[in-house]
Amino acid sequence: MWTIDECAKYYLCLDGEVFEFHCSPGLMFDVNRQLCDMQQNVHNCDLTTETRIPKPLLDMADCANDTHIGCANGNCIPAEYFCDGSIDCTDASDEGWCDVNYDPNAAEPCDPAMCVLPDCFCSKQGNVIPGNLVPSQTPQMITLTFDGAVNHENWDAYTKHIFNSERKNPNGCPIKGTFFVSHPYTNYRHVQKLWNDGHEIAVNSITRRGPEDWWSKNATVEDWFDEMVGEANMINRFSRVHMEDFRGMRVPFLSVGWNRQFLMMQEFGFVYDATVVAPMADPPFWPYTLDYKMPHQCTGNNQYCPTRSYAGIWEMVINPLSNGDHTCATLEYCPSNLTGEDVYNILVNNFKRHYLKNRAPYGIHLSSTWFKNNEYLLAFKKFLTELLKVPDVYFVTYKELIEWIKRPTPAIQLKKFQPWQCKERHFEESEIACLKPNTCKLSSKVLEHDKYMITCTECPKSYPWIRNEFGFD
Repeated sequence: MWTIDECAKYYLCLDGEVFEFHCSPGLMFDVNRQLCDMQQNVHNCDLTTETRIPKPLLDMADCANDTHIGCANGNCIPAEYFCDGSIDCTDASDEGWCDVNYDPNAAEPCDPAMCVLPDCFCSKQGNVIPGNLVPSQTPQMITLTFDGAVNHENWDAYTKHIFNSERKNPNGCPIKGTFFVSHPYTNYRHVQKLWNDGHEIAVNSITRRGPEDWWSKNATVEDWFDEMVGEANMINRFSRVHMEDFRGMRVPFLSVGWNRQFLMMQEFGFVYDATVVAPMADPPFWPYTLDYKMPHQCTGNNQYCPTRSYAGIWEMVINPLSNGDHTCATLEYCPSNLTGEDVYNILVNNFKRHYLKNRAPYGIHLSSTWFKNNEYLLAFKKFLTELLKVPDVYFVTYKELIEWIKRPTPAIQLKKFQPWQCKERHFEESEIACLKPNTCKLSSKVLEHDKYMITCTECPKSYPWIRNEFGFD
């Protein structure tokens, strides 16, 4: 029999190391829900094997109330309690069968007559061009997105090799990217400079903690808030990025977090998610809002896609890359033995798959360390140079992409499309990235050793972390 103290212990994998944590006094760790709770609510401290949750009866149960449906054991509870992230059936069956096929509160299939731009966009198959434009009228938009830390290891690749002053879109504006920033090892001065230069800053969590399936299976709504809103708060505090400029998020390891993730996004004003990997399709998928059911199956490792309707939230769906007889969610997930020529061919062939079909946005999604391979960097630069010769190809941020979908504009008119104009931006003095940032050596009670952080702002008292994003404690 485990003692109360032993039942309060749990472990987290952070930066490749395992750390032991304890719940607050009086609380125990729930193995199934992966959170601390009151002792009377935790009944699985001695659990050593995973239990199979029974299938609920739903409408097959004999319920006296028309608004109630049945648990597996025949008990009846309100239908809205099913698949809401909180266990209400005594046998837990209300939360065990919650994909799009079983969730009784699942979103309805797309209704194009009711889903109208600029607030809603969907199509039956997911591959219709917004505004009913034909491909020849549609710009081929390319999104360059980067996940993880921004620091000295990738700074030259970003600023000298990819986003230099020579690379411009057909309207004369510099090409831009979207950076999904995580906290560990990030140089917040560099993030501030990217923001100053017009790139989009989005969030990728504070911890990037493991295991990978924690995000998809165990993270609560509160966890999602702590990780994503907390990281936005950090970037706002230490890079001066305006809170209203945070529109999107991508989950670490592309581990979609089911309804809990999107409930948090809806409650706290996120505009889009960029995590869902679609199955290989020809033609590819366009982004869509989650007012209605997703137009494709939920695929990929640790992908637990939302089942309910989340009106107005955009899914910037990831179309996988074709690599011969295989597919890769992103270049990072392609075989590690690729040559630079292989990478170039993958990029070009998949570009053609978009450009010659329905011109769905072509997303190139990379981790912050991918460019450490110089052969890959050279291949990528060659690809950029070739595509910028094409008159209807634009490299845009996710914010700019959404603005275009809301107002579909033929390629021939894009030089006057206001959301894509390169207007001069004005910053307060404190918002401009400094030349000599502070290198802060900070203690951390949680990580139990000193950490370093670089910022143009004043150093915090301690290393910022979950529930201490400003470093006050």
